[in-house]
This record gives sequence, C-alpha cells and structure tokens, in this order.
Amino acid sequence: MRAERREWRQGEGPVVLVVALGGVLGALARYGAGLLRPAAAGAFPWSTWAVNVLGCAAMGVLMVLVTEVRQPHRLVRPFLGTGVLGGFTTFSAYALDVHRLADGGRLPLAAAYAAATLLGALAAVWAAAAVTRRLAGRGRAG
Repeated sequence: MRAERREWRQGEGPVVLVVALGGVLGALARYGAGLLRPAAAGAFPWSTWAVNVLGCAAMGVLMVLVTEVRQPHRLVRPFLGTGVLGGFTTFSAYALDVHRLADGGRLPLAAAYAAATLLGALAAVWAAAAVTRRLAGRGRAG
C-alpha cells in the first residue's frame, strides 16, 4: 500500500490533479470574462478573442520562465500551462463563435474573427516571449 502511494505521488497522479485544478480555475476565469462582456448576437466576440490572445501572451511568458529562466517544481508547468491557461483559452468557444457568425450570414465577420484570433494569438505569444526574454536578460538574436 505504501509503495503504491509513493508511486502515485511520484508518477502522473499529482500531474492529473494539478491539471484538473488549474483547468477549473482557468475555465472559471474564462466564464467570468464572458459574463463581464457578453457578445451580442452577430457581433464580433471580443471577450473570447481577448481571452484567447491574453492566454497566449501568458503562455509565452510562462514558457520562457519555466524553460529558460528557472527550473520550477515539476507541477508548475502542468498546473499553469495545461491547467489554468488551457482552461482559460478556449478553442471550442472560438470555433462555436465562428460557426454562429457564419450560420447567421456574417461570413466576412466570421472569417475576420477566425483570422484575427489566429494572428492575435500568434503575435501575443511571440511578443510576450520576446519581452520576457529581454526583461530576464535572455534576449536571442534573430
């Protein structure tokens, strides 16, 4: 019994737990953002867009900090990255927003939203990682 508990603690059990806990926290934060600024029918879904872009920026910061600046506890990255930020950002809401806009006859807006999310998310993760590297004194050439 003791060996099983030790194996569980040293294995994937704690990882699953911190991912689940982080996911709940991230999803609650995302839900709260949607309540603060719900999207009107047929309008650009600013709340989902902002959540996804902000989440990607946070991921850029996190990845530089945990891979280039310091070695945190083994549960930090799954808790914050996969859990909190995975629960906060939302491909499903993004896809549903695109679908609703397209089904509502707003195809140009749906395409613009799809592109703006992709470009915004990529730009956010790149810029946040670059700024974090610079602030941490780990700038890269190129």
